[in-house]
Amino acid sequence: MSRYDLGVRPTLPIETKLLKPGLRLAVGLSGGADSVALLRALAERSKELGLVLHAAHLHHGLRGEEADADLAFARSLAADLGLPFHEARVDIEAEAKANTASAKPAETIEEAARRLRYGWFRQLMASGEVEAVATAHTRDDQAETVLAKFLRGAWTEGLSGIHPVVEFPEGRILRPLLSATRAEVEAYLAALGQNWREDSSNRHLTFTRNRIRHELLPLLEGWNPRLREHLAQMAQLALDEEAWWTGELARIAPQLLLPGKPVRGGGRAAAEGLALDVTRLAALAPALQRRLLRYAAEQLGAAVDFPSTEALRTLALAGRAGQKLELAQGFRAERTNRELRLAVLPVATTGAATAEIAPEYSLAIPGEIPAPIFALLLRIETTGTYEGQNATLRNWKPGDRVRLRYSSGPSKVKEVLERLRITGSSRAHWPVLEIDGRIAWMRGVEVEPTPGISIEATNLETTVEPSPWQATEKGPNLIESPKKHPSGPEGR
Repeated sequence: MSRYDLGVRPTLPIETKLLKPGLRLAVGLSGGADSVALLRALAERSKELGLVLHAAHLHHGLRGEEADADLAFARSLAADLGLPFHEARVDIEAEAKANTASAKPAETIEEAARRLRYGWFRQLMASGEVEAVATAHTRDDQAETVLAKFLRGAWTEGLSGIHPVVEFPEGRILRPLLSATRAEVEAYLAALGQNWREDSSNRHLTFTRNRIRHELLPLLEGWNPRLREHLAQMAQLALDEEAWWTGELARIAPQLLLPGKPVRGGGRAAAEGLALDVTRLAALAPALQRRLLRYAAEQLGAAVDFPSTEALRTLALAGRAGQKLELAQGFRAERTNRELRLAVLPVATTGAATAEIAPEYSLAIPGEIPAPIFALLLRIETTGTYEGQNATLRNWKPGDRVRLRYSSGPSKVKEVLERLRITGSSRAHWPVLEIDGRIAWMRGVEVEPTPGISIEATNLETTVEPSPWQATEKGPNLIESPKKHPSGPEGR
């Protein structure tokens, strides 16, 4: 027997610290259980909390009559509760196709839906009718988001998952239901006798989030039944860690980031970009080095992934004067005797200098190649066929072809990288091993074996010190570069 059967008034855990008295708040009402529960709970407590409550529904132009019924349900529920109702219609599929035609990488239906949904929320707030919008993310959504981002190789801030508050110039997006589980939501609605709508697309396993929800999480919970709780705790830890780092970088960065270029006699001349003193950078812990480099890139309007950040550290701490590095979106780094200089150039001017920071490594077979720039160690053995011949580990280049195992013929390396969805700086910086004029190994794929040759690849454990390299910290595993995905089902 549940406590509801005993006549206890049903409640739902809501983070009320996010809700100030007098707040004009719209609840993103999809018609699903989570958003219906949030609206009912806030409507019941609106006088107590001093809220001016609204409901808002965005018709996505998908699922035909089912979506029309969702809109009708949401409109009816708002009317039953005596709440102002806002509605709008968009064509998500057309928007995704149009955006894909004009932008790279391609935009998925999920990404387009999230972009348009938040765009409409911002319009609502900009109109002045509401000050904030509440979305009904639960602890289950949080767990799914953290796991999805972990699988894509997120940084610490990515593991912070769905944030309780997101600030926009027009107002705030609030998530007051993050501490509630989906089971609690459905029990609450059952106790009220309140029905809700089921989105049939939530069962389609073509969507990554649905596969995580219906396949991966239940499988992992066989190992740890408290996994969702632990993932939500990880998100909170990561959120607090990021808040601390934000304050620390605001304090430290102005002391270490230098504007312009040095001039004779002291001082610095005005110039585009930023610089870091490599000696001072080398004295810092690797975690702070990475944070500073990424912070500097952000100040210049660029974003760098893990391989790019490690390449910047390599250039700063183990490079030589005159070396340059070209990364995605025109982000350029140049090593001088004392500084690492960073700037963003027009994309058309980039691309020539990447090879300077991606040297070739050669050896006589058999042997091993430690390649810090690729965070890689290759061991090559032979039965004697290739003994004494040279092997070269290098960056791939246009025109390279590789024969994959079980394939009918050679493929262009460029096309293989496209199939792996390797993009940006990761794609520009991808190692291959050449023996006797053919590619005998390539990161991330299984190459047709070379008779008489055995190749073993290991991620090189490296921490960049002033000089030389010293092994303490794991390098990257670059099987597949991260692809942007929506942070979660909004307006549930």
